[in-house]
Amino acid sequence: MSSDVILRTENLRREFGALVAVDDVTMQVQAHTLHSIIGPNGAGKTTFFNLLSGNLQPTSGKVIFKEQDITRFPMHKTVHLGIGRSFQITNIFPNLSVLENVRLAAQALGKDNFKLFSSNGRFSQYTDRATQVLEQVGLSARANDPARTLPHGDQRKLELGMILAPDPELLLLDEPTAGMASEQVPELMALIKAVQAAGDKTVMLVEHNMNVVMGASDMITVMHQGAVLAEGTPDEIAHNEIVQQAYLGGLYEIGGES
Repeated sequence: MSSDVILRTENLRREFGALVAVDDVTMQVQAHTLHSIIGPNGAGKTTFFNLLSGNLQPTSGKVIFKEQDITRFPMHKTVHLGIGRSFQITNIFPNLSVLENVRLAAQALGKDNFKLFSSNGRFSQYTDRATQVLEQVGLSARANDPARTLPHGDQRKLELGMILAPDPELLLLDEPTAGMASEQVPELMALIKAVQAAGDKTVMLVEHNMNVVMGASDMITVMHQGAVLAEGTPDEIAHNEIVQQAYLGGLYEIGGES
């Protein structure tokens, strides 16, 4: 196996009674790439992410991160190993400031993680890290504003900042553009791509916007009914007839609009 593989799964399976949500998925993710997971509703994408992050336990199979078997690790352990996870619904502290949201995220993985609501003056290293991250995601000017006052697009940026605060190696982003106005999407995707392209991050992305996926991804895995239907570069996926019939349905064409 290539030493550039940061994450792999072996026959990963999750059953909910008679329903097989993830059906023996075996795949590899190359380090320092943006790898998208696509598929119709009910394809098992979010369940797959939940298995990777430890939010769910598999029925069978394995999850290997940096050659360590993390299959049965709960989410708080996978976070400490360097896996950051976002969810479809924005997950922030609305009544805290933008800066405090990011500071708490940084502090949660530090030695002061049991003193989360102590005065931030005691923990200047986390405040410094939060300030750095807000600069990275373009929210420095809103640092002292309550998070609830941010427009939805900026709340998504804040959530990305909270994931970046503890400096994870792998980011699992579940529909980061969900609910955003179409004109806001390119800016957020450019930010995500810049984070990945900096060289030390790997991004896995679940996304329904085909133009986003095709424009940003290095590799795409297509899921259908819990299983892997196809995998390849954006160009290979766009020209895959099986994928077109099962999922894309002509919604995306090279040079066309979604």
